[in-house]
Amino acid sequence: MRNLILSLLLLLPFTVAAQESSISQHPIKFGYLSYEAVLKAMPEYEQAQQSIAELRKKYDDEVKRVEDDFNTKYEQFLEGQKSFPKSILQKRQNELQEIMERNIKFKGEARQQLRDNEQQTMGAVRQKLDEAIKRVGQEKGYAFILNTDNGQTPFVNPQMGDDLTEAVKQALR
Repeated sequence: MRNLILSLLLLLPFTVAAQESSISQHPIKFGYLSYEAVLKAMPEYEQAQQSIAELRKKYDDEVKRVEDDFNTKYEQFLEGQKSFPKSILQKRQNELQEIMERNIKFKGEARQQLRDNEQQTMGAVRQKLDEAIKRVGQEKGYAFILNTDNGQTPFVNPQMGDDLTEAVKQALR
């Protein structure tokens, strides 16, 4: 056992030297970019944002319409509540309650559908960007590409890595 440990200790410098030699022969290359800058420069991004805005406007218009409808019925209820017989008063109160509950449910469903649509729409754009980043990384032989957005990478030495923002923008054209 002692001889085995001694043999390993004697071989350790050679192993380290061999690893250092292989690292110096194949330096690790990396790139970095601003993901958001490239994403926002894509024509698909602008199209996706327009599509999302159009859908949001349609939902907002419908929410406004049902709110106006509710407000009109509520005003009519307030104007006539003193003259309504008890059964009509109760019926109108129930109608208003049902309308309000449906409106609340619709608003929740609309928010969820907008979120789902945005995730789906932007997911396709992000996937295209991710594929372009991967393609540039493979073509240029990078070990990895860092995203410098949001302070995730506070320092990158430009002498040791390459800014690929413009290269990826070109790959997307």
